[in-house]
Amino acid sequence: MPEISRRAFGGLVGGGAVTTVAGTSTAAAAPAERPSERPFEARPGSSGRRPNFLVVLGDDLGWADLSCYGAPHIRTPHLDRLARQGVRFTDAYSGSATCSPTRFSLYTGRYPGRTRGGLAEPVGNRTQGLDPNHPTLASLLKKAGYDTALIGKWHCGWLPDFSPTRSGWDEFFGNFGGVLEYFSKLGQLGEYDLYEGDAEYKDLRYYTTVVTERAVEYVGRKHDRPWLLNLNFTTPHWPWLAEGDAETGAGIAARIRSATSQGEVVAALNHYDGGSVEKYTEMVQSLDAAVGEVLDALRRSGQEENTLVLFASDNGGERYSYNWPLSGEKFVLLEGGIRVPAIVRWPARVDGRQVSHEPHFSPDWTATLLELGGARPDPAYPLDGTSLAGYLLRGEALPERDLFWRVRANRALRRGDWKYYRDADGVDHLYDLGADLREQADRARDEPELLAELRASWERTASGLLPYPA
Repeated sequence: MPEISRRAFGGLVGGGAVTTVAGTSTAAAAPAERPSERPFEARPGSSGRRPNFLVVLGDDLGWADLSCYGAPHIRTPHLDRLARQGVRFTDAYSGSATCSPTRFSLYTGRYPGRTRGGLAEPVGNRTQGLDPNHPTLASLLKKAGYDTALIGKWHCGWLPDFSPTRSGWDEFFGNFGGVLEYFSKLGQLGEYDLYEGDAEYKDLRYYTTVVTERAVEYVGRKHDRPWLLNLNFTTPHWPWLAEGDAETGAGIAARIRSATSQGEVVAALNHYDGGSVEKYTEMVQSLDAAVGEVLDALRRSGQEENTLVLFASDNGGERYSYNWPLSGEKFVLLEGGIRVPAIVRWPARVDGRQVSHEPHFSPDWTATLLELGGARPDPAYPLDGTSLAGYLLRGEALPERDLFWRVRANRALRRGDWKYYRDADGVDHLYDLGADLREQADRARDEPELLAELRASWERTASGLLPYPA
C-alpha cells in the first residue's frame, strides 16, 4: 500500500470568529462554552446498575466538523442534541493520527506501539492485525457479563487470522479494511468487504444506510444482560460519496476491478479527482442523521436512561474537513491530526448541557468503560489509559500525567497546556496551547529546559514500546 502524503493543513474552509474559552484550557472558536452550556460538574448519587455502552466512531471526522463544535456550514442537529443532553469535550484526542492505530489504542487501552499490529499506520495487508490473544475492551467486558458486538469498520486485520469475533466481540457485521467503495463494498485489497461474522454478506446499498439498519436492530433487541456496541461508521472517509452518488461509485468500482496492483486499488479509493466542501458536508450530515436513527431506536427500546453513549472520531480530518483554528490534519501529530470531537451522554448519572476542557485520549475511555462495567484489566497487559470514572461521577480531579503519541514521522507529548512536537524533519517545537491553539508560536528557544524535560519524558515512554520494523 503506497504511503499517503502527510501534507500540512494550511488552508481554511469557511470562516468563523475566534472567541475566548472560559475555563482552564484553550482559546478558539470551536471549544467556546456556548450560552446553554456550563462547566462540567459531577452529579452525586448512584444508579445501582451497570450501564450499556454505545461507542460510536466517525471516520476522519475533523475536530470542528460538527455545528456544536463551530462548523459554520455543516448542520448536525442530532449530535448537537446529544451534546446538549450530556457533556461536550473540547480537549479530546485520538490515540493516534490514523485509523487503525487509534482503534488498537481504544480496543486495548494501550499505546498502539505496545502491539506489533499497532505499528502499522494504518493496517494495509493480511499479515498485520490485532493479536487474538491480546485482551480487549470487548473480551474483558464479556468476562464481566456483557454481550458484545461490533458493527461497521474494524480495520484491525483481515481473515483468516484477525477478526472482531476472535478478539472478544460476540457479533460482527461490517468491513475488515480501512476503506471501501460505499455501494459495491470493494475495499483496499480489491475484494468484496462486507461480512456478517466470517461470511460475506451481500448488500449493495449505500454503506452508511446498511450499517445504521443493523445498529438500530441491535439496540432495539430485548437484552437480558448489559451490552457493549462498537458502532464504527466509515463516513465521512473518502471516497467522497453520498447516498445519491451510485453512478460515481460505479466508476470507482470499475477502476478497482481493472486495477493490476493494490496501489492502483488504493489510488481509486483515494478519490483525489473528486469531492468538494459541499459533498463532504453532505456526508457529515448523513452521519449525523444515521446517529440520530440509532439514538431514536435506543429511546424506543427503553434503555436510553442507563446507556452511556460515547461519540468521537478516530483521528483528525483531512482535505475537506473544517478544522479551524487547528494546524495539521490526519497523519500528523499537530492538533488537527489528533484533536477530535467527543461527546458523552448517560442520563442516569451525568447531567446535560455541560462542557469539559479536561485533556484526555482514546485509551482513557477503555479504562473508563472497564471500570464502569465492573471489569478488571488483565495485569499482564497494563493499561496506558486513565479512567475518567472518578471525574465523571464523583468530581475527582484527574491525576497529573502526560499524553503521549508516536508515529513514524512525528512525536508529540502534552503536559497541561504545553505540547512538545517533533516534525518530520526532526526539528523539535514547543507550543503553549493555552495561548496558541494553532501551534504557530514556537517557544522552544524561550523555554529550553522545559523542552528538554518534555523530550526526555517522551523518550522514556517510547523506550518501552516496540520498534518500528525497518
